[in-house]
Amino acid sequence: MPPSFDSGLTLADRMRAHAADDDHLYGHLMRAMADDWEAGGPVRRICHGWEDAPPGSVIQLRLLAGLFRIVLTDRAPELVRFYPCLGGDADPAQAWPAVREVMAAHVGELHEALEIAPQTNEVGRSAALLVGLFEAVRRSGLSRVRLLEPGASGGLNLLVDRFRFVNADWSFGPVESPLVLRDAVVGDVRPEDFVIAARRGCDLSPVDTASPDGRLRLRSFVWPFQTARHERLSAALVVAAAHPVVVDRHGAGEWLERQLDRRVEDDVLTVVWQSITRMYWPAAEVARVGAAIEAAAARMSLAHVAMEYPAEGPHVGADLTVDGYVMAEVARQGGQVLLAKVGHHGFPVTLHDPSPG
Repeated sequence: MPPSFDSGLTLADRMRAHAADDDHLYGHLMRAMADDWEAGGPVRRICHGWEDAPPGSVIQLRLLAGLFRIVLTDRAPELVRFYPCLGGDADPAQAWPAVREVMAAHVGELHEALEIAPQTNEVGRSAALLVGLFEAVRRSGLSRVRLLEPGASGGLNLLVDRFRFVNADWSFGPVESPLVLRDAVVGDVRPEDFVIAARRGCDLSPVDTASPDGRLRLRSFVWPFQTARHERLSAALVVAAAHPVVVDRHGAGEWLERQLDRRVEDDVLTVVWQSITRMYWPAAEVARVGAAIEAAAARMSLAHVAMEYPAEGPHVGADLTVDGYVMAEVARQGGQVLLAKVGHHGFPVTLHDPSPG
């Protein structure tokens, strides 16, 4: 997760701030890209017109993803040795001269790549969703779940019940699943049996995981030296190919209003799930999502599971929370319960200890 940047900084300043002192490939490349931008090199030409882009656009990550797509489509074989997820083990500090040549040869394509906002559909976050589902099912007494996810990207986390989770003293999910998430949760977990009776998501720019372009897009935004994330994504894409899900092209608030207006059986628990979406939504959209959930809670069994950054910011990790409203015969349970702290990519999910001290 990129840090917050002062809106008065230049693109070069933002690149250096993001890179900090990191010794990985992207740290070296962002510092070199900053120098090249200031020197009027190919990075300056690629980023022309984006100089005043909001800091949250993270232009540097869009550019690096565009470069990665060139590598992934076999058009820059000289760079493969710098990409660990492709088997490369060369010194990342030596990558810039070759990278600069590739950038100079693909200025137009990389300029167009800046239009594509980062999307990774982190399947590691499904561990947080699973913990939230366990808690919602336990509190409600309902084991049939309708799962709704605004900001779902390609919808991979909607397949949480198709993944295998293995911890020291518990496991969940089909043993034959291509994706196995080991030791993702720290703490005393109380697994609950449930069945996802319906699942659906929405996104302003949904990714079609069944298409080569969609799969390429997701891979390109996963940092190439984080090999475990690439392995998880590849396995999740195999699951998605066998069990496709629907992700509507729509804004979160209006979409939730429509979905939550549909009647469901009394024995179905509706779970609205979101992960690292709130920071990208305008304040009005955040309010509309909240209002839709609260209104629906008056007429159905519903829980809201969220993995979002607290007010302190991303540097402290995300909070996994559950809001329980009307749940079966249980009296109305308003208020938010903190379940865990979660890493940016879902690992680890460290369960909250409510005991004092």
